[in-house]
Formats: sequence, structure tokens, C-alpha cells
Amino acid sequence: MQVLDTEQEDLRKALAKLTLNRDAVWERERNRPPVEAPWWILGPYYALCWMLDVIFEGRPIQRFWFLETVARMPYFSYISMLHLYETLGWWRVGADVRKVHFAEEWNEMHHLKIMESLGGDLLWGDRFFGQHAAFFYYWILNFMFFVSPKVAYNFSELIEMHAVDTYGQFVDENEELLKQLPPSPEAVAYYENEDLYMFDEFQTSRAPESRRPKVDSLYDVFVAIKGDEFEHVKTMAACQRAETVASPHKIKKQA
Repeated sequence: MQVLDTEQEDLRKALAKLTLNRDAVWERERNRPPVEAPWWILGPYYALCWMLDVIFEGRPIQRFWFLETVARMPYFSYISMLHLYETLGWWRVGADVRKVHFAEEWNEMHHLKIMESLGGDLLWGDRFFGQHAAFFYYWILNFMFFVSPKVAYNFSELIEMHAVDTYGQFVDENEELLKQLPPSPEAVAYYENEDLYMFDEFQTSRAPESRRPKVDSLYDVFVAIKGDEFEHVKTMAACQRAETVASPHKIKKQA
């Protein structure tokens, strides 16, 4: 059994006070331009969001841990399927797309480590649910990509945009408390690393080194994560127009 010192106990108590109004999240989604998707993609999307609302009611950090656990799966899936396509000689998109997807997974992995450092994975039930959901989600995405890469990317765009709405509501709702809490050491190590090549690589809509989030408080950490998710949205939208996807570093060299 882990023994916590006074500082850790105080942090846990403060984190337990954080809230997330799920109705306000949906209001944000209604008030922004929608992500265009067919009904048979929107159906599973709404079902997944409803499930998260029910299971993680009153537990935002655990919800974020679950989201980041499954958020890595699309990029694992896309890399796997791109390798399969090339192995079978069906489709060659070059190395850029695979590298971008690897950078996206690298980013989501650090989001996951941040949520773990905040105690999002403490309950066995949450870990069981998250790990098994990720397993099945991976294979579902493989099937979707096999049928239509555009459909798979469209579904991921929906999920990533929902993450933007969720994190946005969370930081606005808890701004005062979050600004009083220290940043996660995992977040500092990631966002203030000397080598941010991979951080720049997944942000295909902007030039390398053009975005450097500050992480002076836990508020800054969640604002940075929200910004990351919006960059994922733009990359997923670009992937549905294959000719627009390229490594930001490659574009910089060619400029």
C-alpha cells in the first residue's frame, strides 16, 4: 500500500474537488461548427460519449485517464494498417504520414502519463475497463480503416473534437483551483524538454517551433493538452484530404 506524505495527500484532496459539467460540454459542442460525419459514424460516437458521461460522472481525472488510454489506439491502428497496405502493394503514401501518426501517439502517451501522475488509474475497475476498451477499439479501428481510411479519420476527428470541448469546459470550470496547483512533473518533463521534435511533428497545420506551451501550474497543463487535442483535430481533418498531409519539418526544409 502506497504511503502518501502530507503534500501528496493535500494534492489528492484538491484534485477530488475538480468538477466537469457534462451538460456544459454538450452545450459547447452545439455552439461550435459541427464535424461533418454520416449518421452511422455519429451513432457510435454519441453512444461512446454517453457511456463516458455515465461511468465517469463526478470523476473528471479518471475520465481523462480513460480518454487518453484509448486515444493512443487510432494511431497504433493507422500505422499498422498503413504497413499492411504497403506490404500488400495496395497503397503507398510515403513515410510522412506514418511519422506524423507516430508523433501523434507519442503526444497522447505523454497525456496518459500526466493523467497517471494525477491518480487517474488508481482504481482497478477503471484500469480493467480502459485497457479492455482500448483493445477492442484498436481492432474496430483496423476494420474501419480497412473499409475506408477516410471513415476512420473522420471518426477520430469527432473524438478529438469532443476532447477539445471536454478539456475546454474543464479548464474554464476549474480555473481558480487549477491555477493554485503545481504542474505535473510529467507535464514539465514533456512540454519543457530540450528536444521537442516529436511535439512539433504531429502539428501539421503549423510551422515547427511555433507553439511552446508554458506549464507553470496545473491550469497551464490542461490548457496545453486542450491545445494538443485541437492540433490532432486539424491533422485528422487533413488526413481525409491525403494530399495535404506532410511532415512539418519536411515542409520547413523545402521552404
